[in-house]
Amino acid sequence: MTDLTSVTYEDRPMTSVAAGRVLTADGWRDEAAVEFSDGIITDIRPGTGGGDRVLAPGFVDLQVNGIDEVDVATAVGTDWFRLDALLLAQGVTTWCPTLVTAPLSRYADPLRRIAEAMTRPTPGRPTIAGVHLEGPFLGGAAGAHRPELIVPIDLEWIRTLPSHIAVMTLAAEQPLATEATRVLTGAGVLVAIGHSTASADEFDAVVAAGARLVTHLFNGMSGLHHRSPGVAAFALTNEAVSASLIADGVHVHPRMVHMGFNALGAARAVLVTDAVGWRRGTVGPVRLEFRDGAPRLPDGTLAGSALTMDAAIRVCVASGVELATAVRAASTNPARLLGLHDRGVIAIGQRADLVALTPDLQVEQVWVAGSPAH
Repeated sequence: MTDLTSVTYEDRPMTSVAAGRVLTADGWRDEAAVEFSDGIITDIRPGTGGGDRVLAPGFVDLQVNGIDEVDVATAVGTDWFRLDALLLAQGVTTWCPTLVTAPLSRYADPLRRIAEAMTRPTPGRPTIAGVHLEGPFLGGAAGAHRPELIVPIDLEWIRTLPSHIAVMTLAAEQPLATEATRVLTGAGVLVAIGHSTASADEFDAVVAAGARLVTHLFNGMSGLHHRSPGVAAFALTNEAVSASLIADGVHVHPRMVHMGFNALGAARAVLVTDAVGWRRGTVGPVRLEFRDGAPRLPDGTLAGSALTMDAAIRVCVASGVELATAVRAASTNPARLLGLHDRGVIAIGQRADLVALTPDLQVEQVWVAGSPAH
């Protein structure tokens, strides 16, 4: 079924990947081939031999706490190569290791280890875009985060954060949330509102200060009510922010997934896995167990997921979301939010981060900057 050819074009080795359908920046192209050289897409042309394969941009996951038996907070040595393999198996070519709420003094070591992991040679391996700090400056919807570790915003601590912080989730009701958002966005950090029960004014003020994302819509926030709307309603109706969803069929009912995509539109919906090292039984300082389809605290509170990004796309499509919209929520939209304008779409001049999917949306092959995954 695979139609891969290497040819010489203007003295450069060229790879051509054919597919029955290719999701380009301009929409679907049927019976097309994507050509790339030196990691960059050079042409999209008519091509045969792609069968019923679907070719999509590589997926970008903003929230990965761990996978399977590996917890990002404690990952060392070969753990990172294990994470590489597990991410590539689900089509993820760029990702954000995520650290949950912990004492401020406990972040330095995992941040150092992640920085070291980012320096590894990366041909054929997923790129670490930077760290997502989910906490410790959260609010009234702690979820699985340990409430005793949630603290008021410390602006000096924020100002001394290392440069590889890419995302921070904080609660809009924190008294210093707007000032913290200005400091973080000034440093190039994507600010997300999450684990929050903020009022409309608090939410809108943090968005006005620069927040551009809401972390896992419907989960870890006040919800929908016709007389007393909560953070979920504010996210759906404020067009200045995008919102991520955990589309595993457990965190969010498929009909709510469909409704969320309809309300957000194609450009504001973002898929995340919020995956945790569920076999290991920890996410940072939190103990968990797998039961009833998801990792949970002993009291049943959801504590991350065992979701993969390709499975999230399948859940979305089964929920009635158009495939192109689901794929863009897993690639184009998160790349844009991270400021990674060289990936997330299939277009000439873009990085050749690609994922080939079977007709039933299983991952067949992945390329990272033109290098086949290994």
